[in-house]
Amino acid sequence: MSAPPVDATLPVTEADRVSSGRRALGLVVFLALLAVAVLISFMFGSNPLPLGEVWRVLWDRDNSEASSIVWTLRMPRTVIAVVAGAAFAVAGALIQALTRNPLADSGLLGVNAGAIFAVTLGVAVFGVASISGYIWFAFVGAAAATVLVFFIGAAGGGTASPVRLILAGVALGAVLHGITTFMQLIDPDTFERIRRWGVGSTAATSLEQMRTVLPFLVLGFVLAVAISRQLDAVALGDDLASSLGVKVMRVRIVGLVAMTLLAGGATALTGGLAFVGLMIPHIVRWFVGPNQRWIFAYSLIAGPIMVLLADVIGRVLGRPGEIEAGVMCAVIGAPVLIVLVRRRKASGL
Repeated sequence: MSAPPVDATLPVTEADRVSSGRRALGLVVFLALLAVAVLISFMFGSNPLPLGEVWRVLWDRDNSEASSIVWTLRMPRTVIAVVAGAAFAVAGALIQALTRNPLADSGLLGVNAGAIFAVTLGVAVFGVASISGYIWFAFVGAAAATVLVFFIGAAGGGTASPVRLILAGVALGAVLHGITTFMQLIDPDTFERIRRWGVGSTAATSLEQMRTVLPFLVLGFVLAVAISRQLDAVALGDDLASSLGVKVMRVRIVGLVAMTLLAGGATALTGGLAFVGLMIPHIVRWFVGPNQRWIFAYSLIAGPIMVLLADVIGRVLGRPGEIEAGVMCAVIGAPVLIVLVRRRKASGL
């Protein structure tokens, strides 16, 4: 007798209904927190604005200084922080599911290193001098790194298992990082031109430039949702997933494509935002358990919250200048990572 398909309809128990209800309520709470984070992003910066003034100009845009600050300066970086935060978080959830490692992120596959290497190469060799050029070099570099990691992991007649993919990604990332650093050291002008983008900034890209990357991010989200049910089976192990009718290799390839679209596109927009893809899915899993659809939904909201708060803290602490969001994400994420590592048992997948 053949095994039932993985998406076979199972009886819904009362406990399932209660659990789904709690998850849905938690999602509403996270959405409220995101709305608060967006308002805080509009309020704080080198020139703080009261909540009432922000609320007024949001509904009645005029020629006042407050309106210019909100709509011209803070609105674009807030939108980009939301988009990039969501993309990094879902990409992290994907790679954790694919590798069955709750402390993994897209950086382990060399995606960020590939994007930064490509941008450095574009500036040094091809003279790219605008963010519009950075975006495409970063995206191509991220995609090329992922493809190369997959082929290295599958070399020698073996299968591209999670362990082999991670080892290949770490090795490739180290090589690309070393070459990038060498190029930047021998050409200080190159380093200076990409410094702000390289450390992770929400203010280096315009909304118009974001629109060129947005279709790729949307496609990445769609692909991630499309394989979410199969990822629940893959978490049980390749053999069991195959016995349930899941084509594991196809799921893994689609997942890698989705992760590349999300992490590569987000890196192109903001540069590297450390720990978002690692920390957010791991914490989210505490609330929702191993169900990937709920993990994706929560990550889609919690990622932007982290990036927005990191961006606002950097603006406040660095006033009248600012500390880049990528630096603050690392400052916030590193202590949390230490706590996660010191736990007796990491959240299971």
